[in-house]
Amino acid sequence: MSSTSLTRRPGPVPARAIAAAIGMVLLTALALLLIYETRRVLVWIVVALFFAIALYPVTGWVERRITRGRRTLATLLVFLVLVVVVAAVLTAFVVPLVQQGTVFAQQLPDLIEQTKAGRGPLGGLLVRTHALTWLQHNQSKLASYAEGMTTPAAGVLQSVATGLAGVATIFVLALLMVLQGPKVVDGALNLIEDPDSRERVRSVSADCAKSITGYISGNLLISVICGALTYGVLKLTGIPFAGLIALFVGIADLIPLVGATLGAIVALIAAGVHSLTALIVVAIFFVAYQQLENHVLQPLIFSRTVKLNPLAVLVAILIGAELAGILGALMAIPVAGIIQVILRDVWSHRRGRPKDVPTVGEEEMSVASDAPSSVS
Repeated sequence: MSSTSLTRRPGPVPARAIAAAIGMVLLTALALLLIYETRRVLVWIVVALFFAIALYPVTGWVERRITRGRRTLATLLVFLVLVVVVAAVLTAFVVPLVQQGTVFAQQLPDLIEQTKAGRGPLGGLLVRTHALTWLQHNQSKLASYAEGMTTPAAGVLQSVATGLAGVATIFVLALLMVLQGPKVVDGALNLIEDPDSRERVRSVSADCAKSITGYISGNLLISVICGALTYGVLKLTGIPFAGLIALFVGIADLIPLVGATLGAIVALIAAGVHSLTALIVVAIFFVAYQQLENHVLQPLIFSRTVKLNPLAVLVAILIGAELAGILGALMAIPVAGIIQVILRDVWSHRRGRPKDVPTVGEEEMSVASDAPSSVS
């Protein structure tokens, strides 16, 4: 008997397996399509979860110390304080802007006439840079371009309405997440039957939440430093509205990598209108500060608040910004901190020497390394 006859020929693939494979492909495509169509809502949910985790320990502290176990009252107090703080910041920013905007609107016709004649701070700048000549030669093109900009006004209003709806949705989602957080966490942990595994997951989750809280506190500290330094430079150069501009720069600086640059645009415009010397000084300051923040402040501060290596902080921000833009840059550091917590916990258990409480700090690693190894 030949070897060919002994070889078993594969039979036909069952129709059930083919149908299952086609069904899995279709379900995967449907899931991807659903994610794509609901991507805006998913982003809102992720941002709300981000803030809910950050406010969770604050709410727990208020619940223990002030409201004495009343979770609903503690949550409402925390979010009420948050609303008051946000309203105070907006008031400090919007009220002077409206007041000075009214004054500027009254002075605008005179400023335009001075600028056309080459007088005043802006007119002198345009004359020195030959921009006034260019504007005079291209008045018709600029007028047609300005008319074209009025066309997408409906789209701009729709974007503003969508943004306001997103802010309101994120606020409500975060409120409900903080309020129902203990029930959801306990319900999820009760699905784990092993008590040791349940406690391990609880500890790792707590450390992940600490990473997010540390990131927010570190980011706020960097923004305060940026706003304070900007105020000092603007005040020394005599630029008007120094406090208002510095507040805007500090808020914009909450965005990693590009935040200080976005705020610098407004400061540079104000400095250019004031004087050429102020423009040069402010430009030098922001170029130097951008390098200082990206390569010194962020790595050092986040290495202490999130317990990440400074190099890991910089790499995480660059990768996050490349993958998902501004949102990726915002989420990169806490995501990197969460990954570090999980990897350290897995590594500790794989080595056979699990720690009682998963840690995120380097000082606990030395304690673990000094512990006696298990005897096989």
